[in-house]
Amino acid sequence: MTTLEFRDKLARRTRRAKAPIALSMLDPLEGYYRLLTQWNAKINLTALPLDPPTDETFDRLLAEPLAAARQIPTHAPSVWFDLGSGGGSPAIPLKIARPALRLTMIESKERKSAFLREAIRALALPHTSVETGRFEVLAKNPMFAAKADFVTVRAVKANVELFESAATMLKHGGRLLMFRPGHSPSPDPQGFRRLATYPLLDQPPSFLSIYERMFHVEQSK
Repeated sequence: MTTLEFRDKLARRTRRAKAPIALSMLDPLEGYYRLLTQWNAKINLTALPLDPPTDETFDRLLAEPLAAARQIPTHAPSVWFDLGSGGGSPAIPLKIARPALRLTMIESKERKSAFLREAIRALALPHTSVETGRFEVLAKNPMFAAKADFVTVRAVKANVELFESAATMLKHGGRLLMFRPGHSPSPDPQGFRRLATYPLLDQPPSFLSIYERMFHVEQSK
């Protein structure tokens, strides 16, 4: 895939997702895609086809996080933790769209962490780091407790451990952003209240659910 082909496909898929994209984002997005393709030939970073990529590849890796960026202020220097970062999406495209954010990607597997660190270096991503370890364990470290303005999660099982870890990491009023394949009317997890759910992609459908971290009176004593 040539640079021209990459940019044409990116423009078509982001336009379909109503995801704004600036000229300054094109080089780093292509750099991320090419680095992911190179590393994926050696270690399993994504099951999506990369060489050649499909429309779904572009949608999931790039268009979906860029569409989610619409819900995050452009210049807010917020502290952001991404849990289970894996192959770097949605965190890296979202960081490219919102460079002022202070991102920590949390990944349990050493080889995937190595890829994420190389992506940070190759793309010269500012205020970005990687922590290797299980987020359930890192959440108990005082370095991470009540530090995040928001936490992002995609393709991580939505169980009690996830919500407890996110709640521990978030400041009061901080937000949990969950990428989901469906819009479920399920009750809010303990310690959170749902603010909104936004559509990101139409086919296959995906949504972004935003929850606000709430502290009960007895927790704040």
